[in-house]
Amino acid sequence: MQEEHLHPTAIIDPKAILGAGVQVGPYAVIGAGVELGDGCRIGHHATVDGPSKLGPRNEIFPYAAIGFKSQDLKYKIEPTYLEIGEGNVFREFCTIHRGTGAGAKTIIGDGNLFLAYSHIAHDCTVGNHTIFSNNATLAGHVVVGDYAVISGLSAVHQFCRIGAHSIIGGCAKIVQDVPPYLIADGNPAHLRGVNHVGLERRGFTEVDIKALRRAYRILADKTLNFSQAVEKIEASEDAANGHVKLLLDFLKSTQRGVIRPEPLAGS
Repeated sequence: MQEEHLHPTAIIDPKAILGAGVQVGPYAVIGAGVELGDGCRIGHHATVDGPSKLGPRNEIFPYAAIGFKSQDLKYKIEPTYLEIGEGNVFREFCTIHRGTGAGAKTIIGDGNLFLAYSHIAHDCTVGNHTIFSNNATLAGHVVVGDYAVISGLSAVHQFCRIGAHSIIGGCAKIVQDVPPYLIADGNPAHLRGVNHVGLERRGFTEVDIKALRRAYRILADKTLNFSQAVEKIEASEDAANGHVKLLLDFLKSTQRGVIRPEPLAGS
């Protein structure tokens, strides 16, 4: 079992709960209402505020600020929460905020990597095994699916959804939902195709990737509006494919609308 090490200059509130083997570096601050799971490592000058619950083996690098109150102007100091799973990495100057509204939560799953200066705002839900590159930013109430990649200096508007296994290019501006398995890039962002390389790396079969590509070609057909494209995908043989079905479910449940491929010049 990893030995606990709490640096004498660290400030740890008596109401904080620390699991076995937790390490807290010099000048770090652990606030009241914080729970750190077994084996968590808190770097020097990092701060974790509460109420926040972190599962085991999370690593927080220097100067990160985790679990502070929402920046939402509607926030009125009511009790809100942050819940983080296990095995996440929060690099330097990363910021993660609690929810807005009594009992509201920001929720982060397992195995995610948040690089320097990335920001997760109030009431967001982040799945598992995602990657946020430097300065990747979520506004409030954003939902991010498993294995999504959000590249550096990109920003996601509030209430948008980022589908599982999708990738957002650097410096992108996301104002509508990004469907699962696809690539979004640009400012404003447009769909660029299927995330073929990412899907191959995660063991997707060629059969599944080809089915998703056929579905994407229908979605990209400029002779069809969004509803017509969804209906055509649903009527295709590929609709029986599990991944295409997930894509369809995502498209049909959108509230903000879905990013579409770039329009033709002059259209």
